[in-house]
Amino acid sequence: MPIIPLWTRWIETLASLFVAIREAWRARRALTIALEDKRLVVRSGTHTQVPAAGELAAAARGHFITLELPTDEIVVQRINVPAQAREFLAGIVRNRIDRLSPWPADQVVYGFDTTARAGDADTLDTRVLMTSRAAVEAAQRALAAHGVAVDRIVAQGAGSADASPVTLWLRLDSEAGRGGDRPRRMIAAAVLATVLVSAGLTAWLLASASAIRAESEDLAERAAALQRRLAPAKAAAPTLPLPERAWALKEAAPASVMILDALSQALPDNAYLTELTLQKSSLRVVGLASDVPALISPLEQSGQFADVHFFAPTTRGPDGRRFWFHIEARAELQSSGKED
Repeated sequence: MPIIPLWTRWIETLASLFVAIREAWRARRALTIALEDKRLVVRSGTHTQVPAAGELAAAARGHFITLELPTDEIVVQRINVPAQAREFLAGIVRNRIDRLSPWPADQVVYGFDTTARAGDADTLDTRVLMTSRAAVEAAQRALAAHGVAVDRIVAQGAGSADASPVTLWLRLDSEAGRGGDRPRRMIAAAVLATVLVSAGLTAWLLASASAIRAESEDLAERAAALQRRLAPAKAAAPTLPLPERAWALKEAAPASVMILDALSQALPDNAYLTELTLQKSSLRVVGLASDVPALISPLEQSGQFADVHFFAPTTRGPDGRRFWFHIEARAELQSSGKED
């Protein structure tokens, strides 16, 4: 199936669903306006009132508006239909409307309801209520002059006071017939915006993943280079005589005195050490300081230590003003070599 017809059908389905849900939500606050004795009467539940001039629009705001036409504008006809034809009733009435209506078929607005005939369950008694399209449009214009838009038009019909009103016109059906352009445009714009946001987020995630992968590869290359630099001294040490082996290990390991000197220069005066552990090039120090986060940057900037990080949580010291710190780093100092 071509993409464009499929897209159009999907958007139309979503628009119809959106309009139906919106109208169902609005229908929870229903308001009926009827013309009685040449006056507009507003009914809401069991309450009835006659609004003053200029108050009708305010009373109708936010409500689902039903307009009830007066009975003197309604023509009622009755037809009998077999009960088996109930599901085809709409088509039967539409085919007979020319003979039932005093107006031409294209100038009539109608609705119907049906009940089972008393004493004859096989026959449906169908009541068809009709009025002219001109009367419906005139009623809509009259309410529009008061700032009220009609959502549904119903009629009762003379001699049917006990029957439920029959719907003659529904704005939802009228909008569906015109295509519902505004809901379709809104939904199409929302779908396109979602697609664009999703595409942008996907591109950002791919770029981030690529950057992380490149950084990981760079770190792996640096680690491999460091291992290659240290490997000759470590590999040669076991094969050398004892004095040369000592010098090789000394050259491959950081000098403790130089490490202490570098620490004393990098750490601020308000920090002091309580523990220092050095295993090959791995250094761990524990101590107290008033500003623990500020210790990392001087060590890194000294150029003597790499991979500086905390290896345990920072806790408050016994005096309450200083904090315990636990820092681990890799010493990059090298001894000056064998002296003559």
